[in-house]
Amino acid sequence: MSDASASLTTLQQEVLALRAVLEETGAYIFCKDLQGRYTYANQLVLDLFGRPLDAVLGHDDSEFFDLERSNQLRDHDLQVLRTGQAIEHEEVNYVRETGEQRTYWTVKKPVRDAAGRIVGLCGISTDITERKRAEAHQAEQHLLLQTVLTHVDAHIYMKDDQRRFRYVNAKTAARLERTAADIIGRRDIEVFPPDVADALWAMDRQVFDSGQPQSGEETVVNDQGQAHHYWTVKVPLKTEAGQQVLIGFSSDITELVRLREQLRQQSVTDSLTGLANRRHFVSTAETELSRSQRHQRQISLVLLDIDHFKAINDQHGHSVGDDTLCALADALRPLVRREDLLARVGGEEFALLLPDTALPEAQQKAEQLRAAVQALRIPAAQGQSLQLSISLGVSQTGPSCDALGALFAAADRRLYRAKHLGRNQVCAAD
Repeated sequence: MSDASASLTTLQQEVLALRAVLEETGAYIFCKDLQGRYTYANQLVLDLFGRPLDAVLGHDDSEFFDLERSNQLRDHDLQVLRTGQAIEHEEVNYVRETGEQRTYWTVKKPVRDAAGRIVGLCGISTDITERKRAEAHQAEQHLLLQTVLTHVDAHIYMKDDQRRFRYVNAKTAARLERTAADIIGRRDIEVFPPDVADALWAMDRQVFDSGQPQSGEETVVNDQGQAHHYWTVKVPLKTEAGQQVLIGFSSDITELVRLREQLRQQSVTDSLTGLANRRHFVSTAETELSRSQRHQRQISLVLLDIDHFKAINDQHGHSVGDDTLCALADALRPLVRREDLLARVGGEEFALLLPDTALPEAQQKAEQLRAAVQALRIPAAQGQSLQLSISLGVSQTGPSCDALGALFAAADRRLYRAKHLGRNQVCAAD
């Protein structure tokens, strides 16, 4: 074989190899002349146009694309041909045959002759349509999620097992009076006071230790001493990197807790005087009586009512009567120890429970109450004032008073004995 034949064979082999590469790259490869007419197109380009090679070569893009909408394509071609500079850019093209929109990442470079003159361009386009759609869908989902997280009425956050915040929504950042960027990456003890952070970490640790969702009430006290209450649900999650994190959802229930406490207070409080009501007094007395018996300690009870209270209502009206009850409660309240319980148990009848108190001390306390009430002056109509007195009966637990009913009965008998003896006195014996 002559050298010329060998060279030709080698060249043919190289052309075949090059053609194979151009067909198997998975990209759209093409060349155009100065008028934008195709001088080369690989099989992917032909498949896109739905035409054989001889129906593509010598034709420009106006036959294959809707150039009114595919204006980037022609603009990029002219830029390469006029400036001689290569470009890398995203192109959105509309195939004329199908009307389909396709997005490509395209690299275009000038083709020069031996003298360096630009005679055309070559390009490689990679179809990124599906990737762009996925990115657009992901961006839409991200925007939707951010919108929800921003406007949902809950504090939402993510923390890892090192107590570091990985995410906070806008509501959480606003509550902490920081930006989200200033919180993310910090440990909870850098964001909250140490005692608050440790209290919140208690439920976090249960999530990480058990691998199960946890829920419960949490309380955060701010720098001004104001308590905010939250109902919190914390859910475990493992990231793609395998790290343990939790997502927390905390709803502010401060107002609900306040109303709950208000209802609880209403259920145990006399609405007129603010003292304990009869139901709460009886319930507490039962508990205290059981405790005193268990620990062999004494407990005393003082019953008292206002002398001639019906006459006050009849002569001065129920408004003055109510003022009288409130004034009496205000006078007695400072004389009661923290462990004692003072209650209004009837219309003008009051009771005082004295844990760990023997009869002589209880009788002395009853005398203090009597003297305090006697010193009261209640304003009435026409500049008048009322002077009050009370009668009191005192009882103590013992062999014959080992139940609350018996303790009440003994105090009640002595209360009426005090009235029979002339009122405005204390009676501690039958």
